[in-house]
Amino acid sequence: MDQNRDGFIDKEDLKDTYASLGKINVKDDELDAMLKEATGPINFTMFLNLFGEKLNGTDTEETILNAFRMLDSDAKGTIHKDYIKLLLMSQTDKMTAEEIDQLFQFASIDAAGNLDYKALSYIITHGEEKEE
Repeated sequence: MDQNRDGFIDKEDLKDTYASLGKINVKDDELDAMLKEATGPINFTMFLNLFGEKLNGTDTEETILNAFRMLDSDAKGTIHKDYIKLLLMSQTDKMTAEEIDQLFQFASIDAAGNLDYKALSYIITHGEEKEE
C-alpha cells in the first residue's frame, strides 16, 4: 500500500489501493477528505482504521453470499476449506497461505473441514458473529 515505502500513506497510495480493489473512479475530493480525517500523518495502523470505514458496505451480504453460492453446487451452505484455499491461492489476486489462515480464524469450520459461508458472509459485512 505504501508505494513509495516512506512509512506513510499519501493520496497516491490511497488511489492505488482503491484501484487494486476495483474502485478506479475515486474522486480527489473523497481522497482529500479521507486524508483530513486523520489526526496526523497516516501510518499503517491509522490507514487500516480509515480505509476500513470507507469500504464498509462495499459489497452487501447478499452479494457475498451469491458469490459463495456459485461454488456450492449442492446448495448445502458450506464449502470445503481446502477448495476455498485452492481458489484463493490460484486465482487473480492470489492470497498467501498466511492470509487464508487469518481468514479461517473468523470462519465457522466443522470437523469435516466444511466452511459455513453464510456465517462468514455475515462476519465480513457486519464484523462479528450473529447471536443466535
